Amino acid sequence: MVASHDIVVIGGGQMGLSLGYYLRRAGADFLILDAEAGPGGAWRHGWDSLRLFSPAGYSSLPGWLMPTPAHEGYPTRDDVLDYLSRYEARYDFPINRPVQVTAIERADDRLEILTDRGQFAARTVVSATGTWSHPYIPEIEGRDLFKGVQVHSAHYLRPEEYSGQTVLVVGGGNSGAQIVAELAPMARTLWVTNHDPLFLPDEVDGRVLFERAVARMKAGPSETAVGGIGDIVMVPPVREARARGDLGSVRPFERITAGGVVWPDGSEMAVDSIIWCTGFRPALDYLKSLGVVESDARVLVDGQRSLDEPHLWLAGYGDWCGPGSATLMGAARTARDLATLVLKEVSTGDTPSPVHIPPSRAKPL
Repeated sequence: MVASHDIVVIGGGQMGLSLGYYLRRAGADFLILDAEAGPGGAWRHGWDSLRLFSPAGYSSLPGWLMPTPAHEGYPTRDDVLDYLSRYEARYDFPINRPVQVTAIERADDRLEILTDRGQFAARTVVSATGTWSHPYIPEIEGRDLFKGVQVHSAHYLRPEEYSGQTVLVVGGGNSGAQIVAELAPMARTLWVTNHDPLFLPDEVDGRVLFERAVARMKAGPSETAVGGIGDIVMVPPVREARARGDLGSVRPFERITAGGVVWPDGSEMAVDSIIWCTGFRPALDYLKSLGVVESDARVLVDGQRSLDEPHLWLAGYGDWCGPGSATLMGAARTARDLATLVLKEVSTGDTPSPVHIPPSRAKPL
């Protein structure tokens, strides 16, 4: 039996729930498929001390503001998890979990969704699987030889596990800065970055970052005056690390050995653990069966619609499918506009033809 719906959203994190709000309000026939065992999406896997960059009111999904936390400071990971869980229950979304989508195939005017829990079909599919499940670690000579601990920030939990060790934190973004800040007091920590980290003014938080992302998208690729969303936010732990003098960084090593790393000058350093804060790639393997995934792991889109498969929409992977769409605030804004377009398509049946499907990608990869 194939369960068929007008709209299937793949991913039950912040983007999936934001879309669910607008689809539920419109009375749409939709289903959310989520691979997680419970609510929260990628927030279920954040490290213990993770905090938002913005106040609760600026980190809310549509329809219901995130409650102000009882403690001082911005919301924690656990605050976000509690909010997303209650948000999901509040609106009683139709969610199936845990369901792992393995492939999507074309079938006349619908898309068939193959999963480990059976088969589904939809007139329109929205891919909202995010990036957490696809952490990126660069290929560096000797990485497979290292006998110490290697962990991506996606799986880092707490600094106590590294107490007394010599630890390299690789990556100059916000996750790298925050992990360095909490590791430095209890481990010999060295921060490895491609260039000197870029720190934002102390008063800048996630609200400013999101508006910068929107402004950058409106300005176009040739405009460089607007700052990037990747600059480091000076949350309290990072400010405290700066005051201690723990935010210095060095340029990358050349290769990795069984017991450490080799620097460009040939000197060797013994290392116990390496924490990779080197980002993520879109979790889109299940779309390869449609032949729409490019060599850069993205999908060509016009707004959020796939150019090669017009029944497919994407949201929540980064600025290329919605300004700031990988943030709580950005997910809410992206979902509002995307839901309007998807609902219009379903109600009118007006789906454009694919813009192009090159012969090299016309068959499943």
